[in-house]
This record gives sequence, C-alpha cells and structure tokens, in this order.
Amino acid sequence: MVLPLLQYSPSSQNQRVKGFEVPGDEQQRIYSSENLLSPTDMDDLIEAAYRQIFFHAFAADRERFLESQLRSGQITVRDFIRGLVLSNTYRRSFFDLNNNYRFVEQTVQRVLGRDVYNNAEKLAWSIVVAQKGIKGFVDDLLNSDEYIENFGYDKVPYQRRRVLPGRNQGEMPFNLKSPRYDAYYRAKFASRSLFGRYPSRALCPKKNKSVPAIPPLSWVWQGQSIPSPIPPSASPLLTSTTNV
Repeated sequence: MVLPLLQYSPSSQNQRVKGFEVPGDEQQRIYSSENLLSPTDMDDLIEAAYRQIFFHAFAADRERFLESQLRSGQITVRDFIRGLVLSNTYRRSFFDLNNNYRFVEQTVQRVLGRDVYNNAEKLAWSIVVAQKGIKGFVDDLLNSDEYIENFGYDKVPYQRRRVLPGRNQGEMPFNLKSPRYDAYYRAKFASRSLFGRYPSRALCPKKNKSVPAIPPLSWVWQGQSIPSPIPPSASPLLTSTTNV
C-alpha cells in the first residue's frame, strides 16, 4: 500500500510572489524550445539543462541519445530533464552520496527551482523516495502542478527569483548552497591525501627532532668583521665566513 503525499505548509519564499521588475541582464535567462531560431540556440538550451541538473557535465557524463531525441523533436524539454535526473551520473553524484532527506532537497532545488519549504516537506518527499524509488519521486515532481505552471513542457528549470531589485546581492545559487557532497564527506576528503589512500601530512604528528643551530653569517670588509643584514633563517645554506 502506497501512502499519499503528506501535507506540509509552504513557507515564505521569494518565488511565491510574482515580480513586476523589468527583465534585464541581472535576471535569470529563460531557455525554451518555443523560441529557438538557430541550432546554436538548441546547444545553449542543452547546456543550460546540464548546468541546472549537474552544474557541470564532462564528456562522459553527457546523454547523447537524449540530446539526439531532443534535437529531432522526439521528446520535450521536460522529458530531457527527466532523463538527466534519472541518469546514472545523477544517481552516483547525489543519491549514492547522501541520505534521502538531502537527496530530496537537492532534487527539489534543481527540478522545481526553489528551496524546500521546511523539514515537513523533506519528510514527505523522502517517504515517496522510500516507497516509489527515484523514478516515482522524479515523476511526481515533473507531473506536479507547480512544475507544469512554472516550466511547462518546453522550459528548462531555473532558480526562480534569485535576484530581486533593491538588493545588492542575489540569493546563493543552489549548486553552492547544496553541493553534492555533504559536510561529512567533505571532511573525509580533507583528511586524505591527493590519492585518497594515505592521511595528509598536515594532519600527521611531527616528531621532535633537535636541529643544530646555524651560526650567523658575517662579512669581512678591510679586515673588520661585519654582521650580515640577512638573518640566518633566510639563507640557511650560507653559514661560512666570506671574504670580500
């Protein structure tokens, strides 16, 4: 028996209020398949979709088959977003590295273009993930009225109302606010070396070794010994007296 989605109360967010600002360079650019004028515009739309879901996609992470279907008109932008979220790259990068609560937060941000309202929403969607799996969770997000009203079938999702007039700075982008690695994994990576097998030298205790003192460097000028202006620590290899 599948439980229905639990009810949760929306909190106050900027995206819930319609804006009347004039579109400009500071506003989010909206990519839609309805106003494509050249093949370059389709390339920009595909890159915007990768940037929204993955933030950065390497050549091995790209879904070439989905791209071909989108270019030929066999699928919509909404279907392309669905394919990216259900891809192995997204699963390895987000689902396998986090618990259900954090995975729900990251997916809601990237698919619906907003932050989660509260912990009650995280709990509600995490139950959906536990019951229906990733596929059922993603389908419920894409079939929701919120997604259809804001993005429809032809728009690439984006962070809604990130920049507001009258503010010096916009809200933090989701890829920086909720990176794919949790703080626990970032701390684990920081305690590893470059190859991830041996602890970092900075964390290893240093052995107390007695270091012999370096005699000061002096200069002999016309038979008189003159102390060097260079401290011994600045030139540890020059320890002998030099005749000028």
